Amino acid sequence: MANDAPALHTQQQALTRHLRDPLRYPSPAGMNATRVKVYLELIPANLIALLGGTFPVLVSLLGPQNWALLVKRFLRDFQSHTPRFGEVSAQFVEFLAGLDPASIPTACCRPFMVELAHYEWVEMVLMQRDAESFEPADGVNIVIFGPELPQQYPSLLDHGLRLSPLAWPLVYTWPVHRLGPEYQPVQPPDVPTLLLVRRDPDDVVRFSELSPLAWHLLQCVEQYPGMPARILLQQLGKDAAVPDMTAFMASAEALLQSLLDQRVLAFSAAA
Repeated sequence: MANDAPALHTQQQALTRHLRDPLRYPSPAGMNATRVKVYLELIPANLIALLGGTFPVLVSLLGPQNWALLVKRFLRDFQSHTPRFGEVSAQFVEFLAGLDPASIPTACCRPFMVELAHYEWVEMVLMQRDAESFEPADGVNIVIFGPELPQQYPSLLDHGLRLSPLAWPLVYTWPVHRLGPEYQPVQPPDVPTLLLVRRDPDDVVRFSELSPLAWHLLQCVEQYPGMPARILLQQLGKDAAVPDMTAFMASAEALLQSLLDQRVLAFSAAA
């Protein structure tokens, strides 16, 4: 048995190379051609279906034939090392990001393809993320996080904040949430697309557009968890050189309340 191991390993490697790239590598000698053909058909078909479930919009734009060619190129060229199906989609996004557009047929490529794939992948990530939605923030006297007992705060803005693990602020060059068979721009807009993706308590993933203020606030909360909202917003106002800080803070407080109501943010212990 021990003497057969090297030969078996060599045959397995030869079979793997053939299944990845049958035009370049021949079938291993001595293997039943009918059985090899089954694997040649089954493996790409399963991968095409698996990834297609994560990237339905991209599939609709490329069409079944071009989508199949792209996935087969992924199978051929990308060295995946994960046994988890859910992680294969992340590696496909990585593959697209490193792909030379000149190396594939024009029909298999779109200028926004990488960002669209990432946008679609995010939904799957949040659906699979093992986390609970924040409880509703009923009033400004609740502290959701931190070991301290609830304290009386004079203002909503004096709470520390924390970003929900089920909320993800995103920025894209392309308007990925609008892409589809009827809308395929060839040039990106002048301003970036700011989005929020979140999983609701009913386990529905929702996408919405963000204002620049909301996006920057969420970025700051993610970077400085527990920092009081007043400090974060005052700094954002200074960075933006707002002419009326009082009006800016009033508007920002309304935005903060909305994000709390949506369970995107929750109170934390004050910094």
